[in-house]
Amino acid sequence: MNTNLKYQDITEKIIGAAFEVHKFLGNGFQEVIYQRALAIEMRKAGLEFAVKMRRT
Repeated sequence: MNTNLKYQDITEKIIGAAFEVHKFLGNGFQEVIYQRALAIEMRKAGLEFAVKMRRT
């Protein structure tokens, strides 16, 4: 099985950030709390992303 995937590096960073958030916060918070925490972890990992904007 070939483990040299095209986006392996970025995928590992994203999943790693999500695991860090889950390890720290656990379950039971509102979605916005997880979104903010994931944004912090993704910035720490050097990932660029856009935050979902709320429609009013």
